[in-house]
Amino acid sequence: MHRRLFFAIVRRRWLIAALVVATVLLLLPNPDPDKLTQQGWRVLAIVVVAVMLWMSEAVPLPAVAFLIAGGQVLFVGKLQDQVGRLPDIVASSFMSDSVFFIIGSLMLAVGIMRQRLDRRIAFLLTKISGPRTAWIALGVLAMSAIMASFIADHTVAAFMLPVALTLVTTSGEDQAGQQRLARLLLLGVAYGCNIGGLGTPSAGARNIIMMDYWSTMFQTHVGYAEWMKFAYPVVLLQIPGAFAILWFATRPHPRELTAAVAALRQQVAQEGRMGRREWAAVGIFAATLLAWITVGDTVGLGMIAVLGAVAYLVFGLAEWSDYNSGVNWGVVLVYAAAISLGKAMKDTGAAGWVAEAILSQLQGWGIGGPFALLAMCAGVTLLFGNIMSGAATVAIAAPILLQMAEDAGLNCVVAGFVVALTAAFGYVTTFSRPANMIVYGSGHLRSRDYLRVGWKVTLMSIAALFVVAALYWPHLSIPRRAG
Repeated sequence: MHRRLFFAIVRRRWLIAALVVATVLLLLPNPDPDKLTQQGWRVLAIVVVAVMLWMSEAVPLPAVAFLIAGGQVLFVGKLQDQVGRLPDIVASSFMSDSVFFIIGSLMLAVGIMRQRLDRRIAFLLTKISGPRTAWIALGVLAMSAIMASFIADHTVAAFMLPVALTLVTTSGEDQAGQQRLARLLLLGVAYGCNIGGLGTPSAGARNIIMMDYWSTMFQTHVGYAEWMKFAYPVVLLQIPGAFAILWFATRPHPRELTAAVAALRQQVAQEGRMGRREWAAVGIFAATLLAWITVGDTVGLGMIAVLGAVAYLVFGLAEWSDYNSGVNWGVVLVYAAAISLGKAMKDTGAAGWVAEAILSQLQGWGIGGPFALLAMCAGVTLLFGNIMSGAATVAIAAPILLQMAEDAGLNCVVAGFVVALTAAFGYVTTFSRPANMIVYGSGHLRSRDYLRVGWKVTLMSIAALFVVAALYWPHLSIPRRAG
């Protein structure tokens, strides 16, 4: 009996710890009642508990989302300028165009995957690159990055993993040669997906969360095309940098993959040419992308994404059962809860209070320059982005960091890009990004492979970001607060 109780406590230790922390924080008095409202103090308590549960995964992540909603209703209360029943106000904060954008993007990825275009893309890649290993590896990384710029990274990882494995298993090399080739190509898929996640709003939920914060917190609008202008140069700089690091870290033995290319060509030849369904699927996605860029500002990125997903159903290119089984609806709920919690931090003044406290401390240490503040923003998101999801990192850290930048006189868009992009630099751990986990699950890589190469790619990525921020961003027209 006692032993069973002991093991139950050990198994649920993080949940018990989170409940204890929540109870203590809610019972403690407001530490600064002159500057922080009681509602803001309770929101901060919810944030601390949510971070503990997200990092420990003591309960399923969707359950944390429901706890966030319940915590806001039970403990935070309604602000004076909010109209309506409190449960309705909290529930409405879970649904916005940003959440529709996340749902639609995931559904579009499922529709593309259903057409089984992975081998054709691999064949196109080898047709361009030829049989040389270096060019194929660069092509795998670049193609993963470009595709992950527009489709969810976990979808691209699942898409490109069979391509890389086919090239490895048909290389004709011995076991040692295949292991080196596997590290080169599989890490190329994972890191390519992570790099591409910076490029567009549709590449990751953290990006659309940041756009939502700009709009709701600072009344600053950043469109799809504007995001690409700021972020895509960082993607383009990282691709050759990451390839060079991977090549010299793995030093693959086979210099040509003639046998693998021939086997892939034979597989594609057996499938025949692309049919109407495949071309229709590609056309719908291209039309959706064009609409995001041209009319996304007026129609809404979320509405366009959902309508694109509906088009797959209308033309018979996907079934609702595909969406039902292929979209992780629990993840959507987690993203919605993260956005809701960020808004609550802003509305209650909790984000401003924390930002002011951090800024005052930094100024006391003599750190207050724009570069130093941006470097601190990058460091915070880089750290948490490697131990929890990028979306959760942005959702929790961005309201504080953006407010701190605004208080220091920095443009919120510049600071926001630094936060969002560095939150995507999850190269060191296997669990920081879905693409890392998917590739790791193939069994060809170990955790230390990510660690040994990832810190080098991280340093290169930070350098690429700050080079672009210093030399290129000043020449762009930076969006500013409306009015």
